[in-house]
Amino acid sequence: MKDFFVKKKNGDTDTIQNGVSAVRSLRGGLPHGTGGREENLARLKHELEAADAVVIGAGAGLSTSAGFIYTGERFETYFRDFADKYHFEDMYSGGFQVMQFSPEEFWAYWSRYIYVNRYMDPPKPVYDRLLELVRDKDYFVLTTNVDHCFQKAGFDKHRLFYTQGDYGLWQCSEPCHDKTYDNSETVRAMVEAQGFAITAVGTLTVPEGVTLKMTVPTELVPHCPVCGKPMSMNLRSDDRFVEDAGWHSAAERYSDFLRRHRNMKVLFLEAAVGYNTPSIVKYSFWQMTNEWPDATYACLNYGEAYAPEEIAKKSICINGDIGKVLNQL
Repeated sequence: MKDFFVKKKNGDTDTIQNGVSAVRSLRGGLPHGTGGREENLARLKHELEAADAVVIGAGAGLSTSAGFIYTGERFETYFRDFADKYHFEDMYSGGFQVMQFSPEEFWAYWSRYIYVNRYMDPPKPVYDRLLELVRDKDYFVLTTNVDHCFQKAGFDKHRLFYTQGDYGLWQCSEPCHDKTYDNSETVRAMVEAQGFAITAVGTLTVPEGVTLKMTVPTELVPHCPVCGKPMSMNLRSDDRFVEDAGWHSAAERYSDFLRRHRNMKVLFLEAAVGYNTPSIVKYSFWQMTNEWPDATYACLNYGEAYAPEEIAKKSICINGDIGKVLNQL
């Protein structure tokens, strides 16, 4: 596995790092594991049943399969006014473009973004199905997703490690201190101030005859309670990301889970992980599968279900929409 991995010390945690560009150039030649689709589905069912523990590594494709899509109908419903004014065609692009807006317009956009992707439930029960499969197992979830879908589906919050942040948290933009702040109450006030109504089941609607505002009241613009500078999202995008006490507690619980299960029968279940941040889930799962005596690696991915040759015999690679794959198990 030395061709894929280099161990690098990062604080107190050993992480597996490698150049993304190198793997992207190689992955077309990576094997897809062994066996056909039906055989691999049967193997995965068996491994789920037989495993002493399941480590789920989840990427953005899981939420996409669940219906959290940043284009199309969801975008048209909640962001068409911004799109018409500033000429972008998806939520993600808009999130970068609004950096130049006034604070009141910036938080009008971002409060909608946060609300529909963090406080509303995904349209499809993909996370619920995944929970059904592991509910009675000793499991832990490592995820780069920031939309809180695991907890909304009922996963035990003490078995979750959100490595890249949470749409539901703010931090000082400086940051002047290592603390995060729940934004739910203020975000709800922001979307309502723009003219949205929140239904009994938590969705946003536009009452008949209402034209949405594209700003929020100045008094709702969040500022750091310590230094007074603007607040920002608790999302890992640069070295200003705050790893608060909750983040460190989750990291320790994950490390402890791995230590306790190293010599047991473990299934590393990689769920729709791409190559934006592969060192967090994908590379570490490859490494542990190779090193642990009774570990199996399962990769469920639409178009990118690969495994290195060194662990091919210990791998189950299933290509397809993960929601459909989970329904077949």
